Amino acid sequence: MTKHNFFDWRWTLIADVVLAIIVIFTSNAVLFSLLLLEAVLWLIRLIWISPLLFRFIIRRLIHMIPMLFVVVATGFALIQLAPGDIFSQMALNPNIRPSDLENFRRSFGLDQPWFVQFFKFIWNALHGDFGISQIYKSPVFMIVSQRASNTILLSIVVIIASWGFSIPAGIYAATHQYKIGDQTISVLAFIGLSIPNYFLAFLLIFLISKTGNWLPLGGMHSVNAGDMNWFMGILDTLKHMILPVFVIATSAMASLTRIMRANMLEILGQQYITTARAKGLSEKKVVYKHALRNAINPMITIFGFQFGAILGGSALVERVLAWPGLGKVMLEAILAQDLYLVVGSLLYGVILLILGNLLADIVLAIVDPRVRIS
Repeated sequence: MTKHNFFDWRWTLIADVVLAIIVIFTSNAVLFSLLLLEAVLWLIRLIWISPLLFRFIIRRLIHMIPMLFVVVATGFALIQLAPGDIFSQMALNPNIRPSDLENFRRSFGLDQPWFVQFFKFIWNALHGDFGISQIYKSPVFMIVSQRASNTILLSIVVIIASWGFSIPAGIYAATHQYKIGDQTISVLAFIGLSIPNYFLAFLLIFLISKTGNWLPLGGMHSVNAGDMNWFMGILDTLKHMILPVFVIATSAMASLTRIMRANMLEILGQQYITTARAKGLSEKKVVYKHALRNAINPMITIFGFQFGAILGGSALVERVLAWPGLGKVMLEAILAQDLYLVVGSLLYGVILLILGNLLADIVLAIVDPRVRIS
């Protein structure tokens, strides 16, 4: 029981279970819907838990509106600068009449100036209509929401894997400076930074195919996934995730490990660390209680940009490994000049980047008592 309400907010956790069951049985994009639902529910709970943090988040969300407006305008402008449109290749087909192409353009609104298309898109988006994809002949919102759940799942696993490796590796390298372990981690980090993700994907496909195909080389599910029970289905999905997660997480691990090592070395050279050692504290307590707590703060700030970086780095990997994510759809939309699908994908990427930075700010305010939300 808090002083801000007449009931304990923990009772609202029952709503999570009830709504999760409803989403699982009614939604096509279960993971995406559950994450969105939980975000909304916890935002509502902040009214009782921390009104100050609630107001901070609301202000940040309001600031998203002009940013999204600029992204949509930029997307429309860049697509218009490219010569032709999605129907230009059809003009090479002698069986298609020019009048038919004009009818196609008119049906999709591509015969109007870009600023007219832009404001018409904004008006329709406010009513929940994000346009029709010319490639898939389906609503953009449905395509983006379905593929976004696959990309979010991949991104979450990549972040867990990269951060789970980078933080311990960076601490170990900093506490064993210039020794064999530090040199080995540094060499591996430079290799990870120098190899492009898509090239590493091709290389691993070649190596696995030459050694007996002991890992799935593409897709998200096996051919017989429909005959599996739910537990075997999860294991099958995790098995298909090993290759794309390793490829995407490699570069993230390399950069994060180098940053964590540099942060730890800087903190370990501070005067208060020397004082802590002079007081007789064990090296383990000095490193993990005093140094790590301050060295982790810059990493939390970087965490907010990881979502956008992973989305950008996964586009070619999803294409190569046939992962049915939004990065693959975005790349196809750009190459085909599918206007509304490009803009919808851009909106998703920007929203993910903004929410990642918002989450990083919240975690930083919780972890570092020196940070205050004014």
